[in-house]
Amino acid sequence: MNLAAIVFLPFLGAILPLLLAGRSRVQVTVATALVAAVSLTFLVMASPAVFAGETAYFFAEWLPQLGLHIGFRLDGLALLFAGLILIIGILVIIYAHYYLSTEDSAPRFFSCLLLFMGSMLGIVTADNLILMWFFWELTSISSFLLIGYWFHQSNARRGARMALAITGAGGLALLAGLLLIGNIVGSYQLDAVFAAADTIRGHELYLPALILVLIGAFTKSAQFPFQFWLPHAMAAPTPVSAYLHSATMVKAGIFLMARLLPVLGGTTEWFTIVTLTGLATMLFGAYFALLKTDLKGLLAFSTVSHLGLITMLLGLGSTGAVIAALFHILNHATFKAGLFMIAGIIDHETGCRDMRKLSGLRKAMPFTMVLAVITAASMAGIPFFNGFLSKEMFFAEAYQQDLFGGLSWFVPVLATLGAMLSVAYSVRFVHDVFFQEPTHDLPKQPHEPPFMMRVPVIIFATLCLAIGIAPMLIASDLLTPAVAAVTQSVPVLDIAIWHGFNMPLLMSALALIGGLVIYIGRSELLTFSRQFDPHDAKEVFATIVSATTRFCDELMQRIENGSLQRYIALLLVLTLVLVIPELTAIRGLTGGRPQLPVDAISLIGAIVLMLAALATAMLHRQRLTSLMMLSVVGLVVSLVFIHFSAPDLAMTQLVVEAVSIILMILALFFMPQRIPRASSGRRVARDVLLAGTIGGIVGTLNYALLTRPLNSISDFFLANAVSGGGGSNVVNVILVDFRGFDTLGEITVLAIAAAGIHKLLNNLRPFMPSSDVDGRPWHRIKHPLMVQTVAQAILPLALMVSFYIFLRGHNLPGGGFIAGLVTAAAMILQYIANGVDWVKSRFDYNYQTLTSVGVMIALFTGVGSWLFDHNFLTSAFTHVHWPLIGEFELATAILFDLGVYLTVIGATLMILANFGQMTTRHRPRQEGY
Repeated sequence: MNLAAIVFLPFLGAILPLLLAGRSRVQVTVATALVAAVSLTFLVMASPAVFAGETAYFFAEWLPQLGLHIGFRLDGLALLFAGLILIIGILVIIYAHYYLSTEDSAPRFFSCLLLFMGSMLGIVTADNLILMWFFWELTSISSFLLIGYWFHQSNARRGARMALAITGAGGLALLAGLLLIGNIVGSYQLDAVFAAADTIRGHELYLPALILVLIGAFTKSAQFPFQFWLPHAMAAPTPVSAYLHSATMVKAGIFLMARLLPVLGGTTEWFTIVTLTGLATMLFGAYFALLKTDLKGLLAFSTVSHLGLITMLLGLGSTGAVIAALFHILNHATFKAGLFMIAGIIDHETGCRDMRKLSGLRKAMPFTMVLAVITAASMAGIPFFNGFLSKEMFFAEAYQQDLFGGLSWFVPVLATLGAMLSVAYSVRFVHDVFFQEPTHDLPKQPHEPPFMMRVPVIIFATLCLAIGIAPMLIASDLLTPAVAAVTQSVPVLDIAIWHGFNMPLLMSALALIGGLVIYIGRSELLTFSRQFDPHDAKEVFATIVSATTRFCDELMQRIENGSLQRYIALLLVLTLVLVIPELTAIRGLTGGRPQLPVDAISLIGAIVLMLAALATAMLHRQRLTSLMMLSVVGLVVSLVFIHFSAPDLAMTQLVVEAVSIILMILALFFMPQRIPRASSGRRVARDVLLAGTIGGIVGTLNYALLTRPLNSISDFFLANAVSGGGGSNVVNVILVDFRGFDTLGEITVLAIAAAGIHKLLNNLRPFMPSSDVDGRPWHRIKHPLMVQTVAQAILPLALMVSFYIFLRGHNLPGGGFIAGLVTAAAMILQYIANGVDWVKSRFDYNYQTLTSVGVMIALFTGVGSWLFDHNFLTSAFTHVHWPLIGEFELATAILFDLGVYLTVIGATLMILANFGQMTTRHRPRQEGY
């Protein structure tokens, strides 16, 4: 249970800052930090088992038939990332307290930050691929909120939209890849996926699955060619940037590649795609980092470069490369979080991030300068700093690989070039800001920040030094289980400052010297870069979006010409194209099942049904007559259900028919009364031909199905309705127990649809005729006395019948859905007979609230079963003996049915009552329509 608490505490805690919105910022910050601290405490409590070489699990069944479970695992890899997420998250919260201005909404910021934290924790601890993807998408949404936190700024909104579009599209590709893996394995559980690694790599779907998964990872971790969104995410507040670049979001793609390395790695395809992508990203990011004049822009491109370095190591895939990759993840998190916080301090205390205006700050901000030198030296890979160690290991792996045959030499050469650029932009970050001549052209007088604002940076700088000097003492215990989780074997770590004079040391020296030379001659590099026409990624992205939108608009204008006939015709033609090839594969139309004899009642009903259906179509211009014929069709269908012993369906069909006809009559009032021009003979012939073809195909399919044996699951429901669901009405037991999740989804959709229709109708301003088509005005008496009297007499009777149907539904025909429709129909009759104002004065209730309450009752009924260690929506029942009444059954399913009952009433009345209300909003139009 501790594992679930680690993930869900930040989600629950996200409400806390909002509840404290009226309190002081200190209280909001402390409450937010406590939420993360408690989650970290649970992580520490679960970590001893991981250090002992075990994997901790939390498992709860959800949809076992689909292989979907709520499961979390804590192995070495998850522990490494979860620790970074929580520890850096707490330091970011402290830092943000001092960074945010008094005008910024701290509760909203901290709430989004906790949501982001919980989403990342869900990714790294998920034990199910689909659950991992769910949290993956939550990071896209929560990062969108954080990047666009300053929504009043255009660049923040545009940067957030770009990040959401790119990472969201990558998430869809990732989902497709994970579904392919699950299809190959037959399970989405990580242990099952790991066990089937050889099967996956040998399967024909391996390459599509690999490409789709890597697209998801590359978009999230800003790998080439998807790197352009990350620098534009710098419009976010600096605490967000520090968190996003060091421990979250962009590290999610790295984590995914590390997690699935045992499954997808070890092949030529993996090596080629991942290694070359990482190498290209490293060089691209390092080059543009050196050209940027914005402090955060430089750091953003440096993040792109270092992520490419880690990706390249994961592409190499050897044990040494995995050790170097995970070690650099740890090192990068420490120095990059510190550097971003330093950039934020400089911006906060000078009001400027432009490196062309910043210089000589060492005198005004000496303590900040020391911290910047330490963290930048770690980023550059200077000896005795942690970045040096992992970069040495990177050089060793790049030099030792020979996977490109005779061309393998270009990998260490380009790796050294990337390291040179890393040294150059690290030196530039320190030298251009803190040295040279002091500047006086700044918005604010530079000074040191508050001490507590420096504390997180001090911690990161200390870690850069401590890990660099004593790596085995500090980092080995954390790295060993993490590497073991990726390589599936216990590694032997040997991380030391000195390994003698070797090629990696020579490459480090060349990188250091070359980086200084590049920095000194950077003016030539800047001149060279100006020869190319730079393109702003945001403008390019906006142009692509605009072009896509225009293309879609033009396409829709060509397709949507306002003709409903055309839309239906295109849909039916497409259906024919898809269905006819399958029908030709059926060799024998008639099966071996004997046909039932045709009796007179069935024949008469079929004839009436067909004639009414034909009349509905042929008399469509006489709308009221056509509507009456349509009601005959519905009534005959109800009789068919009764004839074939389906009373539940018959009752539902009958009440739905009544409510639908009322809705159509209301809509008929607002429709044009004049008959449109007659269709041409060619169009009529087309419609008859198309309708006849579709009808013939549907009839053919029905005949083929009805003449063949049907293997139905109805025997299971009949045998288990009483013992499993506690009810003898099998239909109702299916709805509220066996398939209760389907019913919950259906009423949720109904509630959403009703709310949407309500909003549309609420703002609709239709024209209303004051007379019929022949010019006869409507009668001045809107509500006849006879209708009022009958409606008032029917209401209590209908409510009593509704209550009776509701209570008996579990054992006899009835239930919440039918009872809700009966109640709604009785209420609609009151609106028709007495008018909206009369009903509202006696029953002024918010139908949206009623619908929401119904859905929540149904939902919490399902959640309640978890409290008793049962699956979602598992019902319980018992029999009690009541005095005078006798034995009586009590079932929790009645609570679920109550939710259905209230939802149906609320949704139906929300639509129909609002429809009828439109007649009272506007004056009738005098002329005919």
